[in-house]
Amino acid sequence: MDLRNVAIIAHVDHGKTTLVDELLKQSGAFRENQQVAERAMDSNDLERERGITILAKATSVEWKSTRINIVDTPGHADFGGEVERILSMVDGVVLLVDAAEGPMPQTKFVTSKALALGLRPIVVLNKVDKPDAEPDRALDECFDLFANLGADEDQLDFPHMYASGRSGWADHELDGPRKDLSALFKLIVDHVPAPKQVKREDEDFRMLATTLSSDPFLGRILTGRVESGKLKVGATVQALSRIGQKIEQFRVSRIQAFRGLAYQDIEEARAGDIVTLAGMQKATVADTICALAVEEPLDAQPIDPPTITVTFGINDSPLAGRDGKKVQSRVIRDRLMKEGESNIAIKIAETPSGDAFEVSGRGELQMGVLIENMRREGFELSIARPQVIMRDGETGREEPIEEVTIDVDDDYSGAVIEKLTGVRKGELVEMKPAGTGKTRIIAHVPARGLIGYQGEFLTDTRGTGVMNRVFHGWAPYKGKIEGRRAGVLISMESGESVAFALWNLEERGRMFIGPQAKVYEGMIIGEHSRENDLEVNPLKGKKLTNVRASGTDDAVRLTPPTIMSLEEAIAYINDDELVEVTPNAIRLRKRYLDPHERKRMSKAS
Repeated sequence: MDLRNVAIIAHVDHGKTTLVDELLKQSGAFRENQQVAERAMDSNDLERERGITILAKATSVEWKSTRINIVDTPGHADFGGEVERILSMVDGVVLLVDAAEGPMPQTKFVTSKALALGLRPIVVLNKVDKPDAEPDRALDECFDLFANLGADEDQLDFPHMYASGRSGWADHELDGPRKDLSALFKLIVDHVPAPKQVKREDEDFRMLATTLSSDPFLGRILTGRVESGKLKVGATVQALSRIGQKIEQFRVSRIQAFRGLAYQDIEEARAGDIVTLAGMQKATVADTICALAVEEPLDAQPIDPPTITVTFGINDSPLAGRDGKKVQSRVIRDRLMKEGESNIAIKIAETPSGDAFEVSGRGELQMGVLIENMRREGFELSIARPQVIMRDGETGREEPIEEVTIDVDDDYSGAVIEKLTGVRKGELVEMKPAGTGKTRIIAHVPARGLIGYQGEFLTDTRGTGVMNRVFHGWAPYKGKIEGRRAGVLISMESGESVAFALWNLEERGRMFIGPQAKVYEGMIIGEHSRENDLEVNPLKGKKLTNVRASGTDDAVRLTPPTIMSLEEAIAYINDDELVEVTPNAIRLRKRYLDPHERKRMSKAS
């Protein structure tokens, strides 16, 4: 059977996973009466809730005697470590672009990686049946994007199609028959080359491990593409590190390949196949699994360095241990080390005290997904404010710069530009109309300046703005950037909050908690309307007497509290504050719970 390995690249919410659903259905991967969930490739709970792809996953379809392995890549740059490894397994890419929005920052990030590997793209203009679609403009922008990324002549001479993933059709012409996806299947088979490795079946077995997972019955499982040779179940192979050091020798207990959405056992893996192997105990991502006679490892793709670091610590608040079962630093350490082993874009380091860990990664979203997964597993944590990682470059101290693309209503563009270029030390790169009363703004902004900006941005644009960001490069340090200006309201008592007390405190600022919420001394319960922190008593009830008087029985009507998501809470806090994360609650608190220590630290700052 002929073989094709192809990856699908798209920006967040451009319809990538929906298109893969239709490819699976029309290829016959499902029975006619089989119940299949929408966005079947998004198997992770967080992926379904947030509507984004976090983990790179592969599937396999058959079309007219050709097996097509399709890899679904994450659309967000924070998960770029997944992308860089996965692209080394494929021979072509399908770039899916929203016909209304055109290529966006995450598209640019992943596409640059694909072009650098010499992969020839196929451009699919999706959602052309939407009323605001402009497929011709989007196609021109794709060509300009490829040219700016240094594509060669073969890559610039790309085929394109018009499609609607939700309706399940793709055609070469905009006014085509709009029946099915057979034209896209044919284009993939004709345009994407067969794996070069197929010609190397007579050589020794080699495979580069690209993803790591675990199974309660099989143990460690490594996935990758067979670069040369053949492998049968029961064969003895070895694992080599990137530098050629022998890690272990093991017997392959099982070989599995993707068939539709499920794994299927196979007896033999051949060159060009994407397979998973079981039987190893130490081998991990970026290692070479090979025959015993092989001495040189395969080249692994370099991974972009992390740009931010977040400190994970034990939860030492008065409410610790009430929600979660995993609260010890030893258990947290084991979980983080396991994450660092499977996700090579994350680096873990212990602090000298041993009860906190510095986790370095690509961005706030990646950190937020890791923390969310841990709290669902029963962990309790305290999280410090993210810190940007600096480096010593040719020009001295350098900091990471992000390219920010913003689509905003014309009325709010002035406020956005003022915040980005003034307060947050950014540089305006481009500003152009985006149609229907909107403006597209592209700016290069220090990563430090974007921590905590999302909430402010939504306020400035009345919730109508859309902001996307991607790592751009390094630049000389741009000086101090002001953080949050407003102070916070700090509880001075422990207990359950009282509606009457919160009602009286509303004139002091906005609240983060409602009535009957558990609070403790040092916990942040709201944002002060001024710049200083203020200690307040949310437990102070109404004094009761037997004397009735006018004005004493006013109805208590509370403004609904501001409930922050995990990412919003992490971005909101200052350096002297922490986010307390448990399976059932997200709380903010001062780093120092003792009132005398808090006052001493506030005076020192």
